[in-house]
Amino acid sequence: MDDRKPTDGQDGGQPRQATDAELANRLKTLDAAVRKVRSEQQAEDAAAAAGPNKTSATAGMTLAFRLGSEFVAGVLVGAGLGWAIDRVLGTTPWAMIVLLLLGFGAGIMNMMRAAGETGRKKPPQGGA
Repeated sequence: MDDRKPTDGQDGGQPRQATDAELANRLKTLDAAVRKVRSEQQAEDAAAAAGPNKTSATAGMTLAFRLGSEFVAGVLVGAGLGWAIDRVLGTTPWAMIVLLLLGFGAGIMNMMRAAGETGRKKPPQGGA
């Protein structure tokens, strides 16, 4: 790869020196690009802050209630299905015990799945 600076062809291949006006113009262009990116980032940050979870305490409570309800729902559904099967088949209490344990496992799996979803962050977006 050729690392030489562009030449104007009149100085025998020597690198051309940028003038102050060209450097100032380049600086203004870069400054405008940086300001544009910063304003877009600030707008994204403001939109994220205005979302439903404004504070970390609210976000923590929301996550805690979600995880708790995932677990309780699994256990209750398992127990309810076990009770219903016991009533129909007359196998009291075996179906309820087995399905209660399966509901417990399903509740744990649902909690882990829900917690994993909240741990992922959106990758940063922006130009190079």
